[in-house]
Amino acid sequence: MLVLVVDDNADSRQLLADIVTGMGLNTIRASNGMETLELARSKHPDLIILDVSMPGMSGFEVCARIKSEPETAQIPVLMLTALNDIENRVQGLKAGADDYLTKPYNPRELMERVRARLRAKQETDDLRKMEQVIRETFARYVSPSVVQRLLTDPTQIKLGGTLQQITVLFADLEGFTTLSEQTPPERLLFILNQYLTMMVEAILSCGGTIDKFLGDGVMAMYNTPLAQPDHARRAVQTALKIRSGLAKFHEQFEQPHRLKINFGIHSGMAVVGNVGAPQLMDFTAVGDTVNIASRLQQLGKGGQILISMSTFESIGSLSAIRSIGAVKVKGRIEEVNIFEVLDNP
Repeated sequence: MLVLVVDDNADSRQLLADIVTGMGLNTIRASNGMETLELARSKHPDLIILDVSMPGMSGFEVCARIKSEPETAQIPVLMLTALNDIENRVQGLKAGADDYLTKPYNPRELMERVRARLRAKQETDDLRKMEQVIRETFARYVSPSVVQRLLTDPTQIKLGGTLQQITVLFADLEGFTTLSEQTPPERLLFILNQYLTMMVEAILSCGGTIDKFLGDGVMAMYNTPLAQPDHARRAVQTALKIRSGLAKFHEQFEQPHRLKINFGIHSGMAVVGNVGAPQLMDFTAVGDTVNIASRLQQLGKGGQILISMSTFESIGSLSAIRSIGAVKVKGRIEEVNIFEVLDNP
């Protein structure tokens, strides 16, 4: 870690540098205010030990400048002064100093204060990096309110792969391939984006996480990144909300563009986390749970909402349900018990 040592007295500056270097830290030095500001901006040290009494620009003024500039504001400042009265301490704190030590100081006390400031900065930096990762990872997939909840306690999520219970929803436009053969590309893309926007809004409003877009469809997850005890219910509510809103949504389109949406929903265990290459990663789910939900959606026709036994057992009396029975799905040896969600009770 890098410490900027500032004192207009060469001997005092050397002593500070020797103490800090003896702690196994790297040092750079400045003898006046302007030099301090230049080094703070260019080197971004992890800590500045700043003497108050300097000709020209005082340490108070330098500290205030450092804390007022966004690129240097996060650098902690430990102020040293021969002035021991309360007014000067208050002035230093008002300038933004993180700590204060009077001369003559005990080297051991200085070392402990340096360690404390560096530990605090490391913790702050780690938290800031985690917040950045959360924003970059989830801002595209969940509602802003969920992002804010994650930011209040970044430690509650694990970005690495974890095995957990989730509900997966697949939604896909029926007849879109035929429509694409009969519609100009620009118009086709506009229609697709309108449908996807409508589906995404419903998913987010029910607390779902957008996993990915799949051509003319979308995959969503529930119970991640935040725990949702009613995740199966939320997924079915999403499908019902989309289906119930289609009539009004279709008013903007001519009849050939009024497509039905088929849904597949399954609840089960999956590995959830960041998947991909270091250069490009997605927060997603992997496992048989995802495959079953996808297969259920592919079986749907005419706007059906098809759910598995595990989802059915979790939603209670949310909606009228019709049992379809055990069905053979592609890629699985065992049959899957399927139910159709008919309407709201």
